[in-house]
Amino acid sequence: MAPLWIVFASGMVLMLLSSCFLNLIHNDATLRFFGNQPTYACADGFLSSFKEFPFCNTSLSIGDRVDDLVGRLTLSEKIQLLVSEAAGVPRLGVPPYQWWQEALHGVAVSPGVHFMAPIPAATSFPQVILTAASFNATLWNEIGKAVSTEGRAMYNSGLSGLTFWSPNINIFRDPRWGRGQETPGEDPLLASRYAASYVKGLQDGDYEGINGTEPSVISTPAFSQVVTNRTGPKRLKVSACCKHFTAYDMENSGGTDAFHFNAQVTVQDLEDTYNAPFKACVQDGGVSCIMCSYNRLNGVPTCADYNLLTNTIQQKWRLDGYIVSDCDAVAIINDYFHYAPTPEDAVSEVLKAGLDLNCGTYIARHAQKAIDEGKLSEVNIDEALSKLVSVQMRLGLFDGNPQNHRYGMLGPEAVCTNEHQHLALEAARQSIVLLKNEGGLLPLSKKNTRTLALIGPHGNASDAMLGNYAGIPCKFITPTQGLQAYGTVFSEPGCMNVSCEELQFLDEALEVVKKVDAIVLIVGLDENQEKEGHDRKSLLLPGQQETLVITVAAAAAAENHPVIVVVMCGGPVDISFAKDNVNISSILWIGYPGEAGGEALAQILYGDYNPGGRVPVTWYPQEFVKVSMLDMHMRPNETSEYPGRTYRFYTGKTVYDFGYGKSFTTFLSSFVLAPGTIYGKKLVRQLASFQTSPFSLGFVRDSTSKLDVEDASCDHYNIDVTLNVTNTGNREGSHVLLLYAKPPTSVKGSPKKYLVAFERIHLQAKESKNVVFWIVPCRDLALVQGEGKKVLYSGVYTLTVDKAEHSLVLILDS
Repeated sequence: MAPLWIVFASGMVLMLLSSCFLNLIHNDATLRFFGNQPTYACADGFLSSFKEFPFCNTSLSIGDRVDDLVGRLTLSEKIQLLVSEAAGVPRLGVPPYQWWQEALHGVAVSPGVHFMAPIPAATSFPQVILTAASFNATLWNEIGKAVSTEGRAMYNSGLSGLTFWSPNINIFRDPRWGRGQETPGEDPLLASRYAASYVKGLQDGDYEGINGTEPSVISTPAFSQVVTNRTGPKRLKVSACCKHFTAYDMENSGGTDAFHFNAQVTVQDLEDTYNAPFKACVQDGGVSCIMCSYNRLNGVPTCADYNLLTNTIQQKWRLDGYIVSDCDAVAIINDYFHYAPTPEDAVSEVLKAGLDLNCGTYIARHAQKAIDEGKLSEVNIDEALSKLVSVQMRLGLFDGNPQNHRYGMLGPEAVCTNEHQHLALEAARQSIVLLKNEGGLLPLSKKNTRTLALIGPHGNASDAMLGNYAGIPCKFITPTQGLQAYGTVFSEPGCMNVSCEELQFLDEALEVVKKVDAIVLIVGLDENQEKEGHDRKSLLLPGQQETLVITVAAAAAAENHPVIVVVMCGGPVDISFAKDNVNISSILWIGYPGEAGGEALAQILYGDYNPGGRVPVTWYPQEFVKVSMLDMHMRPNETSEYPGRTYRFYTGKTVYDFGYGKSFTTFLSSFVLAPGTIYGKKLVRQLASFQTSPFSLGFVRDSTSKLDVEDASCDHYNIDVTLNVTNTGNREGSHVLLLYAKPPTSVKGSPKKYLVAFERIHLQAKESKNVVFWIVPCRDLALVQGEGKKVLYSGVYTLTVDKAEHSLVLILDS
């Protein structure tokens, strides 16, 4: 969304002044005006009562209310409502509305959000890439609930809108991508589960099932999904928006930026990778908004692609909400791509394709002329506007005073609560990943490790702990402050900043090494290396950081002091030098851990919390930079020596594999109960059970038979896969179970393996627990063919968890 930030910054002073005034008047039950604009819709005013309009009547259906409001508007008024800074309609008591709010990991600085009295801050949770490392869908949902509570409280105080353009669920395809830190990682299932869980937490509405009944729910210890027989949430706490649809995952590389990029993507990759999280966001999460991206997809701008916006999102997936452009994405269709010959053609293309809202001003400036020239009709305007107003009504924006709403009593006391701040700490603790722990150095002894040298440019990190798209946090606990709770800390940066061009303070760091019990080196990246608009060119630590680590580690070894390396970054870095260095005992990755990051790190280092996170993206070696960021193919190509992308297809060397992570204890997993053979007739006929012995492999035949899983009769047949997990160590801890499937070797172009389910469990020392996964073969085991269809093949599928394996035979022609 970079282009509009310049405009946003220049107008910040004016917005803050107006927000200050609105804050004084917002909670008054009598309608006030700022100039001639009302504060909120459908309330009593100075001159008349607007509550008598049918669109204000909450006893009517939302559809009837929308039709009434849209029918009262002039064409000019309608057009001015199709942009992010929507104009008000004073004659109908409708105030202006700013659609653009951000909440990736907490309510964030954005055009519609104002941090000022009585709410000068909000809880800042870990950046998404770290939170995803917890592999805990319940945690993601709880964070969403906390963020939406704080967002509602800010709205009720006149400091925010209710439409939050979050989460970012693009696949983290290339480790150099500057915005990879905002995403849940590289795996489609992980991103899908994150999207649905976080969106449900944000929107937290009253769900309305068929005939007004509650929707059916499937719940197991491993899987929870609202069956797609619902209409969507009738009411919304806030509105979420999954972005950026689709195949958007580069900023600036090889002389091309995101605004000019034409992503060449196969139908197969689009279906099984890039689009999968968005489909889940709509169908499982019930999201009320999708944002289309800047780039073109196979030559067509995504925001002007009828097949994507109308055929796929609206008709096939049945979005109950609106589609918004990324900021200025409509303008670049003419200005950058020259896909449309005139601004009027660009506006006509996007609205006819299915776009409803323009982040920017392009539609407001050019739609009237497009209609005058016959390129667009008022019907197109009405269709878009009706979806926008419907979402606003589901939010209660046309219900009068917000204090009358279900969430209307949330105020400043609901923000930065002890509960929310503890949740931020818990999210960081659950997500931090232990990458190395030679000799069991960690946890540190509280008795014998009373002095620490904290060396590196991130030792006193504050803002850097937040990552991008952050708000103003309730507080900061830096790494230094966190560790000071356990002993004396001598902090030396080693170099001036994260860029670390020179080791100006190396001598001071080496001197400190001599007088402490242990050394913690805290290095990594910040927004100077990875952010929106900027991709990395290298996977190595910036500047002289590697030299700093090696030099300090050698000096510590001479003093017989242990060394721990802590890496703070969003995208992965090649730290092979530290992984293989005998002078370095332990390594932790802490992502961008949020406002409580220093406390979480300290608690893990000293053993008050046992880490259980797993890396949600492959850590590649530096040699990977030879691969062009502009190549969107997921699958490898032996002819061109293209290695493929992500753990599912990548054929090269790694530093750390997707899903890697250690603990202070040990776990043993084994399959207890799982079918050995499944016959095709059971999938199609949806038989309630089968008689095959749980571990009978049956007769494996060489067959090319396959089943098209788009056949609805295939969707609901499920199998139980039961695992036993034992904590074999002497410490309690959490363990992430990652259930993978390896497909039949005869299926060409298939992933090496792929995640089909995951669950995080907590076990006391020596405790055992059974965990049941409900697997739907037609959903979880199916593979996407070249033409984009999902197909289940006959053959042997190998299920794996940790080191345990189980063979599952599918015989589809019997």
